Amino acid sequence: MTDWLISLEGTEAGHRLALVLALVAAFLHAIFGALQKGRHDPWLTRGAIDVSYGLMAAPFALFMVPWPEPHMWPILAGAFVIHIGYKLAQAMAYTRGAYTVVYPVVRGTGPLITLLAALIVFDESYSAMQWLGGAVLLSGIFGLAAYNLVFQTANRGTLLPALMLAAVTGVFVAAYTTYDAYGIRATADPFTFLAWFFFIDGMGMPTVAYLRWRRMPDPPALRALFGRGVAGGLIAFASFGSIMMATRLDKVGEAAVLRETSTVFAAVIGWIFLKETVGPRRMALMVVIASGAVIVEIGR
Repeated sequence: MTDWLISLEGTEAGHRLALVLALVAAFLHAIFGALQKGRHDPWLTRGAIDVSYGLMAAPFALFMVPWPEPHMWPILAGAFVIHIGYKLAQAMAYTRGAYTVVYPVVRGTGPLITLLAALIVFDESYSAMQWLGGAVLLSGIFGLAAYNLVFQTANRGTLLPALMLAAVTGVFVAAYTTYDAYGIRATADPFTFLAWFFFIDGMGMPTVAYLRWRRMPDPPALRALFGRGVAGGLIAFASFGSIMMATRLDKVGEAAVLRETSTVFAAVIGWIFLKETVGPRRMALMVVIASGAVIVEIGR
């Protein structure tokens, strides 16, 4: 399978597969974000998810894929540090703001910076129509964030700090998207990067979550977090694996923009499952976001 995937790099078939993978990642990432923001404390949920996917990845990393080449160890260490920063910023944002408020800002800031980084790091180029599509998509995302800022009634006292933390989280999203795309291209076997990334990445947040759990006056039962952690771990494999494969097969910036259609999925999930209000104006902005993604694709 590895040889087949590598053979698709830079081809039209590779582009089509990257498109599908980016959209799959968008849908799954919205579910992943809702899991972290949902029933339990975001810090605890993130810790449960990370320990789950770290344990799941261990046998693949240790026994099934080739071990990382010597030059990959510092790359994996850098990925670990960037992702820890991302998770800490995201958890702080989620504890201060509603999911449908925080998520659009995170996802809108990330691709904007990733597009610019991909121009420099990977020497990518985009057509005028693709830039227009990116602008349309981002205008929809930031329009959604502005609408939420004006009309959101819950957590008004912490809304501004939540939005600032969401923007910081978006910077980390751009950093890990660009850096991880470099990492998965730096190894001969992309599955080596993915397996070892999940194995190593699963070691950080569980410790932070456990210390937070111990300090809680009424901590939830660990069993209650187990199911959410396993579900989140499986979704993380599919979501992160999909977007990383997309960045190896095709342009990093294009995959990053298409993934941000997750904002549309997130709004629907927040409305149906988290009982957050989604009115006609939000629906119109979601149409703008989806239209921007379509323009990016047809403009290549």
